[in-house]
Amino acid sequence: MPSPSDVVTEPETRGGLRINGVSHRYGSGKDQVTALGPVDITVDPGSFLVLVGASGCGKSTLLRLIAGFETPSEGTVAVEGTAPTPGVTSGVVFQQPRLFPWRTVGGNVELALKYAKVPNDRRTERRDQLLQRVGLDGTADRKIWEISGGQQQRVAIARALAAETPLFLLDEPFAALDALTRERLQEDVRQVSAESGRTTVFVTHSADEAAFLGSRIVVLTRRPGQVALDLPVDLPRTGVDAEELRLSPEYARLRAEVGRAVKAAAA
Repeated sequence: MPSPSDVVTEPETRGGLRINGVSHRYGSGKDQVTALGPVDITVDPGSFLVLVGASGCGKSTLLRLIAGFETPSEGTVAVEGTAPTPGVTSGVVFQQPRLFPWRTVGGNVELALKYAKVPNDRRTERRDQLLQRVGLDGTADRKIWEISGGQQQRVAIARALAAETPLFLLDEPFAALDALTRERLQEDVRQVSAESGRTTVFVTHSADEAAFLGSRIVVLTRRPGQVALDLPVDLPRTGVDAEELRLSPEYARLRAEVGRAVKAAAA
């Protein structure tokens, strides 16, 4: 990823999000399980919201509702005032890259551009721009199995950014990666989110990841997931060295506060 410029131009922010009285259930009758809710969250455009909690607390369920993959059992989700539509209101990065192995790195991104209705004569240029943004310039002709797991997840991020959607959603995308690769990709996602101006919602079970990434952190209780803590973050998000940030006392205090809240919410 390119290093931040000395002169930062603020991007146009997009993606106001309103979660109003949302609950979600699975199954029916005596087998019915309430996974989530009720939850009320209003997210300002351009925010980086991190949903954090123990496994099974409903954070991935909430992300699917925001993406429009599922419809709430009760309540409403609105993106810029309208109900979410898969592939239109958000780009999504999953826990696994879910790339097409028979396509090249560039071919995976080009397919996303095709579905985003980018004209054919602009796709190559746009593809190269996206790959450069995620630190993969010069890899368009590589096979998927020729690149590392971290690089594959970078391709998935580029693919999610292909359409000019107001939301950028990530569901524990770095959970299977080693610690060093995970930290590098956290830094990349932080920068890409700030540069794009999109509202980002990131799901994790890690207090450390939440503290580093979020401009706002919401901790969910154990099932059915409800808001246990809604915490605005006052740490700088651009123009700061990542290592210095991780070593700062402010970061340590925030990480500890979130960690305590996650443990208490899961009890």
